[in-house]
Amino acid sequence: MAEAVEAVEMRSALLRLRRTTGLPVAFGGLLHEDVGQLRIAELNGASTGALRELTVVSGNGLGGKSIALARPCAVTDYREARHISHEYDAAVAAEGLRSVLAVPVVVRRTVRGVLYGALRSALPVGERTFDAAVAAARDVEQALLVRDEVRRLLAVTRESLPRDPAAGPGAWEEVRAAHGELRALAPKLVDAQLRTELLSVCGRLAGAVGAVEAAGSPGAVGDPSRGVPVALAPREVDVLACVASGSTNATAAELLGLRPETVKGYLRSAMRKLGTHTRLEAVVAARRAGVLP
Repeated sequence: MAEAVEAVEMRSALLRLRRTTGLPVAFGGLLHEDVGQLRIAELNGASTGALRELTVVSGNGLGGKSIALARPCAVTDYREARHISHEYDAAVAAEGLRSVLAVPVVVRRTVRGVLYGALRSALPVGERTFDAAVAAARDVEQALLVRDEVRRLLAVTRESLPRDPAAGPGAWEEVRAAHGELRALAPKLVDAQLRTELLSVCGRLAGAVGAVEAAGSPGAVGDPSRGVPVALAPREVDVLACVASGSTNATAAELLGLRPETVKGYLRSAMRKLGTHTRLEAVVAARRAGVLP
């Protein structure tokens, strides 16, 4: 599933690259961590299959040079270029490529893939094209970074969820902080399966904290508002989760990729549904209803 999702990200980036630059051919792939090699898995605009499944080793060819240096590299005429090795000349020639640009996808200082753009004539790659290729690679980087962070948070949350109802408030505050981060990342995920898993974990976190508080917190036992269904929209829950972690409207907007005015609208709507008048009251009511941990 992870490879399929990464393929979607790469495919979208290559399509954007061609649309924004007019390059006739774009292709790319991600590195396989177990073997340390790049496999060209996605082609856009290619007229042959010569490049598909081509394995690129760090240091070899233009893409391998980009991997080794962790920076963009370009040649005006691939077959005549003197500053790259030529292990892949046959495949490049079969596709009729001359001018080629390679941009690495770098996540946390580690090269995770390469995006290529190419012309069928020996012409220099312009600055606009170069910038567009770098921007496309940054899009893939951000998507991979978000997915990596979600996986990390899910693992940490599963390991750190207190199993002792008597756990101190500090332990539960960590759970609440993780819940807020996960809710903020959920809308940024392309991977529907991972997003569903993330939201499921968020629901379990909310239920776990709610059950503990209902069982042992002063004043919570017998609270008639505990567990009452509240029909909050997902984005309203996202905003409340940010507010619960101490975020201002501006910070919540940045985390969720929304405008501050939109955050205010979601917050007002949530407060109305919860029957509250302040941000703090809304968070407390959402926790009593089991919506937030």
